[in-house]
Amino acid sequence: MNQEKLTVRRRRVQIAPANELLNKPFLNEFEVSAITGRAVSTLRNDRHLRRGLPYLKVSKRSIRYRTPDVMNFMEARLITFNEVSE
Repeated sequence: MNQEKLTVRRRRVQIAPANELLNKPFLNEFEVSAITGRAVSTLRNDRHLRRGLPYLKVSKRSIRYRTPDVMNFMEARLITFNEVSE
């Protein structure tokens, strides 16, 4: 039996520069992934488990995140270190 190689086509997404992304009112999952450093699959899993970033479901297959929500999510995870005085 002949086995043909299956070619996997991955969707190539053009991401705008960061300064342009922050001026957009809504971001798609690929743009949010680029800003937060979280994988798109993690964002999808978080939506499935109803945790993580708040999002808008525009249509059956279209998800958007509000830019201020993404920025608040990132700023809420700020880690600071107390200075140790001797």
